[in-house]
Amino acid sequence: MQIRSHSAANTLNLGKIIARHLQPKDIICLKGELGTGKTVLTKGIAHGLGVDKSKVTSSSFVLIRQHLEGRVPLYHFDLYRLKDAACISTLGYEEYFYDEGVSVIEWAERLDYLMPAEYLMVELCYGANTNRVIKFSAVGKRYISLLKKIYENIRH
Repeated sequence: MQIRSHSAANTLNLGKIIARHLQPKDIICLKGELGTGKTVLTKGIAHGLGVDKSKVTSSSFVLIRQHLEGRVPLYHFDLYRLKDAACISTLGYEEYFYDEGVSVIEWAERLDYLMPAEYLMVELCYGANTNRVIKFSAVGKRYISLLKKIYENIRH
């Protein structure tokens, strides 16, 4: 699935739509160049989960932030400064991925061989002017179902 976002507000709203359908243990992988809106989308997901979106930042010095106040915990990974996948293995990342929260991983491609077996991939790309092209792909049965729900929600 591919959609266009015409503003940061659209991207934020898309995150809220995604959040409506998220369940504990869901993993959302975000991919895209600097400035394409990964953190904005994460803020929307956070807001949709009941987390104060102002607490979601793109601090590239903190690899994992926990936001526990929503309807399910949100684990926000920002792997921009990750040198290699082996570095994150020492952080106990699996405990987050398979805990009772939702994991949102910015710069997910840096996980390399540590990528989870199933996830929803969201790639954000620059479009014309301030537009963004947002591409979704699902890996695994749960995420195919999730993607269908998101698509239905966006269409209506």
